[in-house]
Amino acid sequence: MTNWNRNPFWRTTVGFDRLFDQLDSSLGFEPQDNFPPCNITRTGEETYRVSIAVPGYKPDQIDLTVHQNTLVVKARAGSEQADREVLYRGIGARAFERRFSLADFVEVTNAKLEDGLLQIELERRVPEAMKPRRIELNTRASGNVKSIEASKAA
Repeated sequence: MTNWNRNPFWRTTVGFDRLFDQLDSSLGFEPQDNFPPCNITRTGEETYRVSIAVPGYKPDQIDLTVHQNTLVVKARAGSEQADREVLYRGIGARAFERRFSLADFVEVTNAKLEDGLLQIELERRVPEAMKPRRIELNTRASGNVKSIEASKAA
């Protein structure tokens, strides 16, 4: 893999070191077998849903954790019933781990297991201090007050 030079970015930015670390880690090639299949959908302007197909898994076999902007979904393999001989296994029942990188201020609001789908609801909640705000300008010479409206953050 080719390494890219970050020095020009370091000279002109302040406080973006975490962003560059995330870019480095996302460019790394980690083996991923894409099991189980999942969908990521936008359900609103600031809301999202991750749907993961987990047929045959029970709620006590699935663990969800969020740590440092990473959502981790882990499942333990179910116990095999000894009284049955499986002739063909088309439904996966193995242990797995899926990781999803979350943007800043994205929180898990709900998770439910229903009809073989694990539905994880996410919402981006930007703190009030981080939203654009209006700043009043004072001009001393005329005593007039001018205001500048901050543009809406993308």
